[in-house]
Amino acid sequence: MFKRSDQDKRPSVQIFVDGAAIEARAGDTVSAALLASGRDVRRATAVSGAPRLPYCMMGVCFDCLVTIDGVGNRQGCLVPVSEGTQIEIQKGKREIGR
Repeated sequence: MFKRSDQDKRPSVQIFVDGAAIEARAGDTVSAALLASGRDVRRATAVSGAPRLPYCMMGVCFDCLVTIDGVGNRQGCLVPVSEGTQIEIQKGKREIGR
């Protein structure tokens, strides 16, 4: 659904999603990097388990919550990636201590 511009010359960085390496670009947010990689679903809701994906991309809707470098419930649309960023897709409610 999403495709990077052929004119995007920013350097690549490697990030990890649920342990799998993917390529992102320096300056991408976590949500933008995941969308560009073809990974749409960000989390499953705690009540119904319905899949969610980024909606507003500006920090208003909270549909892009992921675990980033071990910290849960982070808004992926607001956090820039860096080399080696570890991302986990959240499934259900947040666990205490994560």
